[in-house]
Amino acid sequence: MGKQWRIALMAGAVAAVLAGGVACTQGDGVDDSARAQGDTAADNAAAQVDTTGANADVQGESAAPGASAEEGGPVNSLRQTASSLFGVIPDPPTEVSGRPVTPERVELGRMLFFEPRLSRSHVITCNTCHSIGTGGADNVPASVGHGWQRGPRNSPTVFNAVFNAAQFWDGRAADLAEQAGGPVQASVEMNSTPELVVETLSSIPQYVELFREAFPESGGITFDDVTVALEAFETTLVTPDAAFDRWVEGDDSAMTATEVEGLQLFFETGCASCHNGVNFGGQTYFPFGVLERPGAEILPEGDKGRFEVTATATDEYVFRASPLRNVALTAPYFHSGQVWSLEEAVAIMGTSQLGREISDDEAGKIAAFLRTLTGRQPEVVYPILPPSTTDTPAPER
Repeated sequence: MGKQWRIALMAGAVAAVLAGGVACTQGDGVDDSARAQGDTAADNAAAQVDTTGANADVQGESAAPGASAEEGGPVNSLRQTASSLFGVIPDPPTEVSGRPVTPERVELGRMLFFEPRLSRSHVITCNTCHSIGTGGADNVPASVGHGWQRGPRNSPTVFNAVFNAAQFWDGRAADLAEQAGGPVQASVEMNSTPELVVETLSSIPQYVELFREAFPESGGITFDDVTVALEAFETTLVTPDAAFDRWVEGDDSAMTATEVEGLQLFFETGCASCHNGVNFGGQTYFPFGVLERPGAEILPEGDKGRFEVTATATDEYVFRASPLRNVALTAPYFHSGQVWSLEEAVAIMGTSQLGREISDDEAGKIAAFLRTLTGRQPEVVYPILPPSTTDTPAPER
């Protein structure tokens, strides 16, 4: 089985990335950087086929997938392909969109991430919907915001979000700073305004000093500086050292045979066509329901995804491919947050996106592999926040 497995795996992986997979077709509006990343991954995978494709022959027909760790064997060929298409979580970046990530900005951003006075009610924080203790998400179908209003979509994880090409399910924010400003102003989330945020923070002397240290070039607290500080802190929320990362770097014991089979199936079924890059997604956009549209409970008809950003007909029900790092921690799944089982989510993707019935056994193995993407969780000390003053605006319902 060695040669057939090797050829099928590599051809499937390359074809998936080059052509968009069996059924996934890219939505309009994907930026050039996201396309370039996909092209680079495809080129790297093609190179792996050229340089390692013949190695499977020496394993003999009796070699089972995942059975050999010898140089050039099936496991190492799979490892090389996975390294090319995914890689491992790198160190946090030192700048984002040309903005330096300084210790002062990170520390200020940590405080602001847990600061309830960014919200009109003085109750809701960034951590409310992106809980550091629960995988960077809130583990409910849709977040609860100002006045107990429920948002329209499931909250994506903030972990490793710095590695996404754009933010939000529809990609409407180009980077984390732009994303940070959205929930603060959304009426169903924090329901505040830039002016109210600046007035609130400026009324607290400790914040005035912290902003001066983090943004010495500014003449005072600005809303843009608030979002940049939050961005700086969020760049530190990365999760390295997942079992998959250790396996890619050569530790055969980091993944079980079942998990390695799951990775193989991840390629063979076409999952890697949409979920690639270091974050296993988050780079490009795809229609949800290419071959078979899920029911309205999973794909609400009123939420047309990226169409609401581009107003382009071909972007109806198009969403960003969800990043799969730490996916075992972030149920429920999909933008609607209506699926709680990782195995069920895998099966739904097979039917709706790939036109393929994924058996319970296959879904179990793919899910087992996806659980190896859980990395070392960030340890964040909850900050002691400065007290309000008589000039601090009072909370509002």
